[in-house]
Amino acid sequence: MEVSRLRRMLETFEVGPCESARQMGFRIGQRFSHLIRSRVAGDQILQQQLLPFARNPQAQPLIRSLSSANRGRFPRYWDEMLGTAEGSGVSALELLLLNFRKEILPFLPDAEASLPDLCSDDCSDILLASSTAAIVAHNEDANVALQGHTYLVKAELSDGLSFTAYTYAGEIPSCAFGFNSHGLAFTLNSVPPTRKEIVEGGIGRNFVSRDLLEARSLDDALQKLRLCDASVGHSYNLVDVRNRRIVNVETASRNRVSVHEVGATPFFHANLYRHLQVDQMQDENSAKREKRAASLSAESQEDMLSLLGDSTDDEYPIYMTGPKLHTLCTALIDLDKRTLSIIHGNPKEGEVSHVFEIR
Repeated sequence: MEVSRLRRMLETFEVGPCESARQMGFRIGQRFSHLIRSRVAGDQILQQQLLPFARNPQAQPLIRSLSSANRGRFPRYWDEMLGTAEGSGVSALELLLLNFRKEILPFLPDAEASLPDLCSDDCSDILLASSTAAIVAHNEDANVALQGHTYLVKAELSDGLSFTAYTYAGEIPSCAFGFNSHGLAFTLNSVPPTRKEIVEGGIGRNFVSRDLLEARSLDDALQKLRLCDASVGHSYNLVDVRNRRIVNVETASRNRVSVHEVGATPFFHANLYRHLQVDQMQDENSAKREKRAASLSAESQEDMLSLLGDSTDDEYPIYMTGPKLHTLCTALIDLDKRTLSIIHGNPKEGEVSHVFEIR
């Protein structure tokens, strides 16, 4: 497929500096209103689960506590979300539910039984920092409904910081991956804590990762994660290109954090906790991907892309093509070249649509 066509499939919007966070959100929402409206209309979890729950009086304390905590902690990001709703012409409630879906879904009636299906975002990462290569390779996996509902935001803030973020339509940047002008980048993996591990009304993961886009250093990013007061845990692959460091950080509610420094031994992360001791749900999909990755070489960029393109297991492949989950794209961060590349299609075939410099 031609690079120009691939780029049209994933549009980029440059925004800022703006007079306010709300204005920045408004411009993003206005620019991608067609994608945001389409996603809202077609998102079955939003339409069939979250919106009916939000209209129930029993849901109001949870929505109020999430709103109060996140608006109080991150007023600018809250305003970005509201501005995106205004610019796109969808309701603030709909975008609130999209941005906090992982913090709300566990509290739906009978959620414990259906949570694995409701929270079915899966990503795979292979990380390496050896003497010959320092690379993060990431499959961005999501529900098939998100195909065609993502875009890139290149934002410049009033303080001079800038960031580039792969963004799901209607969500604040970014629940996927991104980098900033301080040489910091990240990719993300969801993890499946049980209901008792989730704190009602804490900080949302989208707001935590939005804050990482403004980290000034790796230490600053780690401090943000240690003090984030998150409602639900997550896995963060932090990249410091200037100091050639990669760390995997697993978090859980009540500010529990475990940090793994990546070295010459390849480190694969799917959607299970690897080193933080947390009571988690069993996820056969992730377990099978981990087992398959352990049998494959990952000593070079070619090896790593081949691993992420593996589909040997028909039921639980690393590279996903439906019917429920789909690999939207692959992000390749090369710390020595200081680049982030976006690959569409199977990463083994290397159809690169975008290459960004990380400085």
